[in-house]
Amino acid sequence: RVKPNWRKPRGIDNRVRRRFAGSRPMPTIGYGSDKRTKFLLPCKKYKFRVENVRDLDLLLMHNHRYAAEIAHTVSSLKRKAIIERAKELAVGVTNASAK
Repeated sequence: RVKPNWRKPRGIDNRVRRRFAGSRPMPTIGYGSDKRTKFLLPCKKYKFRVENVRDLDLLLMHNHRYAAEIAHTVSSLKRKAIIERAKELAVGVTNASAK
């Protein structure tokens, strides 16, 4: 979801909509990300949210394209099991050092 401060202004006297000098740039489609690189992490992989060890098995054949991201609701005990299983499957974990 887009933050409320990045919406197209619609007021009749709005300075941004009227494009006065010194005002903020107006939100346009040109500020969007490139389709080929949208949602890509700096490590050139996409995020895949993992909540248990079984979710990691889905990444078995896709470990070059996706990186696992452990959900914030997972406890530290299960988090250790997920990280250990990810090492066995050679799946990268983006937030392995959390908690």
